[in-house]
Amino acid sequence: MKDGYLDFDEYIRQGEPDKEEKAILWRTAIGLQAVDGLKTSDYLKETARKHIEGEIDIDEARELIKSYYQTKQSRKPDDDQMQEADKVSANITKILSSSSLDFSSQGIIALHRRIFDGVFKHAGKIRDYDITKKEWVLEYDTVHYLNWEDLRRALDYDIGQERNFSYKGLSTDDLITHITRFVSGIWQIHAFREGNTRTTAVFTILYLRDIGFQVNNDMFANHSWYFRNALVRANYRNAVKGIDYTPVYLERFFRNLLLGEQWDLRNRYLHIHPSQEWGVQPNYSASSGTMGEPHKNPTSAPQVPHKLLPDNPHLIRLVVVVSQQTLSVSEMMALLQLKDRKNFLGTYLSPAIGEGFVRMLYPESPRHPRQKYLLTAKGLALSNELKGKEQ
Repeated sequence: MKDGYLDFDEYIRQGEPDKEEKAILWRTAIGLQAVDGLKTSDYLKETARKHIEGEIDIDEARELIKSYYQTKQSRKPDDDQMQEADKVSANITKILSSSSLDFSSQGIIALHRRIFDGVFKHAGKIRDYDITKKEWVLEYDTVHYLNWEDLRRALDYDIGQERNFSYKGLSTDDLITHITRFVSGIWQIHAFREGNTRTTAVFTILYLRDIGFQVNNDMFANHSWYFRNALVRANYRNAVKGIDYTPVYLERFFRNLLLGEQWDLRNRYLHIHPSQEWGVQPNYSASSGTMGEPHKNPTSAPQVPHKLLPDNPHLIRLVVVVSQQTLSVSEMMALLQLKDRKNFLGTYLSPAIGEGFVRMLYPESPRHPRQKYLLTAKGLALSNELKGKEQ
């Protein structure tokens, strides 16, 4: 680390899994501070380095940061904002280190409390007044956020609808559209006074993991400000100006995140009246032809997106046979015409679960006597794409 610069890429290039994972989490947590224009301190970066190197654990890192600001003698004008960025970055790193998710309105509220623990007195409390926010991309107009009396009810409704939603039979395009709509709706409720976008981003990462996606956190680390402005555009309508809700920019963020497409995620494309130079958002995916040209049909995905298609042919066979069924181990083995249970578990089932294509029906009880397996949303997307390729 030199002059306050922590080279996360160096840890990733080293290929040590533990250090790589920690570096990615810190980079994501620090990158998310950009949504509120915050920057972390050199002390935070040095503390992150110690955690990545294994010199301290994440709880020790959080305590060091807390003590640093408690004992700091000299104060600078930007210390309050830097303290927020440092503490929140450490809190998010701890949260993302775990895969647990309480998928409920109370879970989102608790997530806000954990993210802003030691930062906001109102951490984990729903706002009790109405808000407006002037946005550059809207020429300083505001999104119409939900009135404060209905916040809890709206969270309960949106999460309840999502919990009961089935991803079976969805094409990749429809899956992206649905995820975009759900995340956009949660953000527009704007349940909290401050920190709403950072809470939405962390919740989104945890939820996508939960339904089977291996999320590339670099998207949130490098494009958090685009993510926020895309949420703004997805929730803004002005009939007088002839502007309708525009979720396509957020969809492109998720297409990059989940399908490996390469939309150019710069904020100037999101302005309601962009200049001619920024009027067309290009897609640099391999499928788009010449580098720098816009995608001919941005709403259609390749038949089997390369981020979904695994290298393991056994895993693909398993996804095909499970399809929209819920099957036991013996039923899957019978369909695959396999007899060696140990080979099936090691070669087929464990990799499929590990890569997020298959999940247990009873994940809290792995040895449940009626345990069965089904495809995750990611697995269903792959299954549907494979079927489309055969037609």
